[in-house]
Amino acid sequence: MNLSTRQMRAFLHVARIGNFTRAAEQAHMTQAGLSTLVREMERQLGCRLFDRTTRVVNLTAAGRRLLPVVERVVTDLDDVTAHLGAEGDAARQTLRIAATPLVSSHLLPQVFHQFRGSHPAVSLKLFDADLRDVQEMALSGEADMGLGFFFKPAPGLDRSPVGRFHLMRVAPAGPDEDVSTTGTVPWSALRSEELLGLPPSNPIQRVIDGHLATIGRADAQRPAFNFFGTLISMVESGFGTAVMPTFALAACRRHRVRTDVLVRPKVAMDFYRITKRGAMESEVMQAFGETLSAALPALSR
Repeated sequence: MNLSTRQMRAFLHVARIGNFTRAAEQAHMTQAGLSTLVREMERQLGCRLFDRTTRVVNLTAAGRRLLPVVERVVTDLDDVTAHLGAEGDAARQTLRIAATPLVSSHLLPQVFHQFRGSHPAVSLKLFDADLRDVQEMALSGEADMGLGFFFKPAPGLDRSPVGRFHLMRVAPAGPDEDVSTTGTVPWSALRSEELLGLPPSNPIQRVIDGHLATIGRADAQRPAFNFFGTLISMVESGFGTAVMPTFALAACRRHRVRTDVLVRPKVAMDFYRITKRGAMESEVMQAFGETLSAALPALSR
């Protein structure tokens, strides 16, 4: 026996109204279609559910016994379907994003502001974490997407570029120096600088060290700090010069530091969005990705 919800709903319509024609109208189907569903149900159960006359349709004893059970099943099904639908609607209107601290504090606030303007009904949740935790949150489904410099693909995650930044020099600024604009300098300008950096194991620092090596400045023993925010503050205080991607420009402009894009060569670094492989991408995720891609170029110059 394999009763369908369509059969049970047809049974309920006839039982409540007592007329196949009016029951078919209420169920928005043909009388023949409704009658077929009831006959199939009776065949599967092996008993008649209605006594049919030319004027009235009455429940049989078997039909009366079945009625409260079917009512309970259909009511429970409708209740849980409505509840799950509401949860699904809420989930589709909530976007959970994981990103590294500097991205979270200095890049995403402007993007969030733009996105809220066009999608006021969407609730945005931001988790700031280190790069490894960002990956783990995306993989576990705790975050809908992660943002950062993911140089290598990771198992179970899809990776797509959403923007591109360049490496720049961040140096102490003089008391009267204009820090509102970003210029350009060659990598060779770093030969005589006192350099600071991220830990040598940091993937961004590894890219930087590869280029510093070409000018004879690869030095794993230089002072290192875990976060770009700390690095910028140390530069501002006169402890040295640092190299970092231009995604840190917004943070740099809150400090008295000079910024110059490094050229000869000009080094580009892709900024990625990661999502759990196989997870369905909602319309909200697509819309945020479009807003992010459109906003990033202006935030990197």
